[in-house]
Amino acid sequence: MNNLEKTTTRMATIAELLGFLWKKKQWWLLPIVISLLMLGILLTLASSSPLGTFMYTIF
Repeated sequence: MNNLEKTTTRMATIAELLGFLWKKKQWWLLPIVISLLMLGILLTLASSSPLGTFMYTIF
């Protein structure tokens, strides 16, 4: 499985989750989901770059 397929699979999962929240009208979950996604992206970028050692100052 190449990187493009992995990315589209992840995006499809996120789109499905947001579609579920839209359909069920559970707007209060959107800030939680968005903050978890941002934290996940931040941790992924920090672990794959030399800036990861400086992440301790943020947390």
